[in-house]
Amino acid sequence: MTMLNDVADMLVGFAFKSAGFLDEDADGPRLVRGDNVQQGYLRWGDKTKRWSSADLDGLERYQLAEGDVLLAMDRPIVGDGLKMAWVTQDDLPAMLVQRVCRLRGKPGIARTEFLRYVLSAPDFSAHIHRVTTGANIPHISGRDIGSYEFELPPLSDQDSVAHCLKAYDDLIATNQRRIALLEQAARLLYREWFVQLRFPGHESVRVKLGVPEGWRMASIAEQASFLNRGIAPKYDDTAKGWVINQKCIRDGRISMAPARRQSKDVKPDRLVRLGDVLINSTGAGTLGRVAQVRSHIDDCTVDTHVTIVRPSDSDASAYLGQALLNLEPVFSDMGKGATNQLELNRADIGDFKIWLPPEHVRVEFHRLIWPMLDQAEQLNVAILSLQKARDLLLPKLMSGQLDVSRVPLPEEAAA
Repeated sequence: MTMLNDVADMLVGFAFKSAGFLDEDADGPRLVRGDNVQQGYLRWGDKTKRWSSADLDGLERYQLAEGDVLLAMDRPIVGDGLKMAWVTQDDLPAMLVQRVCRLRGKPGIARTEFLRYVLSAPDFSAHIHRVTTGANIPHISGRDIGSYEFELPPLSDQDSVAHCLKAYDDLIATNQRRIALLEQAARLLYREWFVQLRFPGHESVRVKLGVPEGWRMASIAEQASFLNRGIAPKYDDTAKGWVINQKCIRDGRISMAPARRQSKDVKPDRLVRLGDVLINSTGAGTLGRVAQVRSHIDDCTVDTHVTIVRPSDSDASAYLGQALLNLEPVFSDMGKGATNQLELNRADIGDFKIWLPPEHVRVEFHRLIWPMLDQAEQLNVAILSLQKARDLLLPKLMSGQLDVSRVPLPEEAAA
């Protein structure tokens, strides 16, 4: 058995002073903090902070490189997932901040790419569960990480295992990029038509006081056939029904990974339907997040932390979905109550006014956009299948239980 500390170059980040943090639009490298390290990727967006390029003298060792493996040391496990990621070319330039550990394989002993999968294996997550301490802020130390023991094969075998598993990850990443492009196209077309008002035929439509003829402002409630919160579920891991909670809604998408099983009888109108728009209605960190149901989910509802907005016209549901997604920043600021118990009122959602374009404009937008969203959903299904296959292979390959030469790459499996 080999200790991780003996084969990995481990480095804990520098204590960059928060007073010197710059926002995303400033020049300078990004700062990788614990908040940025997610389960398998680095998340930027509103979590992004930068550091001035003029203040990097003496900090060269904290510069990250493509392929570096990163592990959050505070709250290292969220739900059932380890906050472990690796650096891509798109993440660079970036600097390592305190309470994040960077790992690289020691030359001639261990490949960094192989160590990435060592840390992805269930045994390593179990090790982190055992060594995590602290009640208010669970944390681990560099010594805790380095004490993990595992079987280290020869370099040639490390390369073979990493090559096999990376083929799955590369295809997953490709599909994720395709999804992002499709969703971006939908957002841009929405802005083109309904923010800049350059919809088809706009040249021949009269505009008075900034309002195109036939258009008007209408409340969300007027454009919805159902607008209500979900149920107080009766959780049961053996039950048939599903319940979506606020953790399921992120980045404009619905993930069923954090969803729970529940056995309570649900009224038909509270079962989610294709085209429904879901809005997180509670929580300081998740308030106002929006996602549209883009595929059928059997026997599924939402809990009381989520509001269902059901478009009145299913043939134009993509319009209301994109309109509400565009309002995420507005919804997040509409919460009422204590800071840690913010509530987004159903009535406040319903009263908010947005454009109600003529039906033919909304229907045409849906006709163009929905196939993009459906394709993105199919790609997401493919990602889940690839992740499941990879996760089944990973422990068997890492333990030597399965011969890597007998494992087809995902492209071969698809063929």
